[in-house]
Amino acid sequence: MTERIPVTQEGLDELNRELRHLIEVERPEVIEDLKAARAQGDLSENADYDAARDRQARVEARVRELEATISKVEIIDTSSKKKHKTVSLGATVTILDMGIDEEETFNIVGSVEADPENGKISNVSPLAQAMLEAVEGDIVEVNVEEPYQVKILKIK
Repeated sequence: MTERIPVTQEGLDELNRELRHLIEVERPEVIEDLKAARAQGDLSENADYDAARDRQARVEARVRELEATISKVEIIDTSSKKKHKTVSLGATVTILDMGIDEEETFNIVGSVEADPENGKISNVSPLAQAMLEAVEGDIVEVNVEEPYQVKILKIK
């Protein structure tokens, strides 16, 4: 069975945007760069040609990676109608870091769209793993090099 990759609809839209950009913009640019470099003559010592081939390889590798990821996507339901009773994939969680007495809010997303600086943490991160299945009011310990505790204040 193929492993599914959890992604929000917003995350899937972003993956599709990146794929379209690579196919519709980057690929044609690379082809033009290759044509221009070939026109310069001797390809054996042509740095422009080598750079264009390198860029082409990176673009094509990313296209294949995105296509493979998109083919395995499983959409996470993050609709406001869905009320989370426990911390789970797709939930928005407000916590209190007991060590520094600071509140933070995170969305629990799949690893493909994790972006901690923007409040999106991967469901496989130590913090999310510690919180999974917890309910409001629970205090959980995050198992990292220097363990710390967080209190679940709100789940939505």
